[in-house]
Amino acid sequence: MQPKLPSIQECPVGRAVETVGEWWSILILRDALQGSTRFDEFERNLSIAPNILSRRLAHLTKTGMFVRRRYQERPPRYEYVLTDKARDFFPVIATLLAWGNKHLAPKGQSILLANRDDRRPLEPVVVDAADRQPITLANAVVIAGPAASRLMRRRLASLKAMNPATAPAGD
Repeated sequence: MQPKLPSIQECPVGRAVETVGEWWSILILRDALQGSTRFDEFERNLSIAPNILSRRLAHLTKTGMFVRRRYQERPPRYEYVLTDKARDFFPVIATLLAWGNKHLAPKGQSILLANRDDRRPLEPVVVDAADRQPITLANAVVIAGPAASRLMRRRLASLKAMNPATAPAGD
């Protein structure tokens, strides 16, 4: 685990990476979002070493992504149930899947995200909730929020790509 630097902890991306940024954690969440709940399911599906899986599940539970629930008394066995916080991570998985299919599938797509009812392939797009328009590098900037520290405000003001006056053109 990396040290918790104030500049990282104040940034929502930094906090997100602290919670789920390690690749095993993202794959565990992917499998949980697809229905896996038990240690042996994660271990089998991911071919992950038990000690690594134990650490990742403990971290994801500690950070509020899972609730650990006993499903068997003798011997004690637990399942890992997704929280609302974890279910809210699904769009991140969906956009990673789409990005991977677009840029990292030289032989073609092996997995598609599809509509549950009619199996029509879906193409995830991040949109603004207010006007439903796609959010792109060309039309978005980051600005200081109400809780931003003076240091964060200076950092944001220094970012060329996110400065409204110098934002990159095109999509």
